[in-house]
Amino acid sequence: MSLPATHLEIRHHELRKSRLTMVDGNLTGNARSVNAGVSARAYVDGYWGFASAPADGAEVSARVQREALSNARAMAGFGSRAALVLPGAHHVGEQRRAGGAPLAAAQVTARMAELHAWCMARYPSLKSTRVMVTDEDHVKQLHTEGGARALARIQRAAVYVVMVGEDVNGEPIELMEVESGIGSLADIDWSVEALAARLDVLHGHLQAKRHAVAARGGEQTVVLSADLAGMLAHEAMGHPCEADSVLAGAVTADLRGKRVASDLISMVDLAHHYGDEEVMCPVYVDDEGTPAVDVTMIDRGVLTGFMHSRETAARLGLAPTGSARAYGPDDEPLIRMRNTAILPGVQTLEQLIEGVEDGYLLLDTSNGQADSTTEFMFGINLGYEIRGGKLGRAIRDTTISGSALKVLGAVDGVGSEMKWSCNGYCGKKQPMVVSVGGPALRTRAHLGGE
Repeated sequence: MSLPATHLEIRHHELRKSRLTMVDGNLTGNARSVNAGVSARAYVDGYWGFASAPADGAEVSARVQREALSNARAMAGFGSRAALVLPGAHHVGEQRRAGGAPLAAAQVTARMAELHAWCMARYPSLKSTRVMVTDEDHVKQLHTEGGARALARIQRAAVYVVMVGEDVNGEPIELMEVESGIGSLADIDWSVEALAARLDVLHGHLQAKRHAVAARGGEQTVVLSADLAGMLAHEAMGHPCEADSVLAGAVTADLRGKRVASDLISMVDLAHHYGDEEVMCPVYVDDEGTPAVDVTMIDRGVLTGFMHSRETAARLGLAPTGSARAYGPDDEPLIRMRNTAILPGVQTLEQLIEGVEDGYLLLDTSNGQADSTTEFMFGINLGYEIRGGKLGRAIRDTTISGSALKVLGAVDGVGSEMKWSCNGYCGKKQPMVVSVGGPALRTRAHLGGE
């Protein structure tokens, strides 16, 4: 394994997760899991081989390495392939654990019950509440043939509060508030005092939605909240800027150096810091042992870069970015986003709304999907009319769709306030913890009607 066109990595990975769910004050779910093991991946004669085992120890590690090498050699049966010299440095370092001691299970359930009781007392018209909390902790020890010796972590916790009411026709309606951050449930503030103002706003939206009207279908002027702008960046533009998608034929393959958005738009995938602050999903080294660096995908409207593994960097003659990550102990590293965001502009949300004569403010999404052409569709479960630069009636659940290239190209206003969230997963053959961020945007997009 001394040739420059080979690569061997060994990862010892432990993943601990918990999820508790409370419906109307009753604990209905309490799931806890530990998944641990060792994996090895080898690159030999232009082919990858992978092996894993749900155990640890020197003997198991040696066996898994032998199997990975054997699997790589077996792939040569599909035909000869030119081996690439895989570029990139090999990281040495240890990522510190975030936060302090975790909460005991009794403390967690007591806080959940307190949130439920407070909501029902303050908002007696509610039909139901749901409170869900999640806690996730990855520890990865990585060694590579090239000299990487790294300990990496993913730590995050999230709290979801769902309010359920009825509209004027007796149909159920619901909205959700989320708090998420680095560390465990002990490290984010989800007390009643911390969430009270946000829950008041959520309840106000729920009451407005009782009298919601249908949106007009067709292309409309829209102001997208920071949450929706972050989802647009991730789903509709982020995935087509992952270099494996580029090599597979994504529309971005022929657009590098060309204008793909308004000159108000700059979009980045951050490794571990935004300014002086650590981001919600800090990645200092990826699961190939590559030091993680920021990637500027769009710079003032021009497509400038892609996220890379060592192999895609070699194929395109560029540098790896530390973007190859594996979710579980038995997963292979794939190119994945880390902390994807559109950078802020100079306008307040109020100024963005005031600039709309006839359109919509879209605040929250229920789901979304996109493809390698940048075509997307997101569900919208909270929005308002804008008439004469002022907010009007709430609108019923609808959809927003279009091409990210066209939607970002039509942006004529970018908010100044940056908002981050880290409460979901990105799906690409395996789940992955990511965060998304951004300001509000004003643009044109297609809305679904009645």
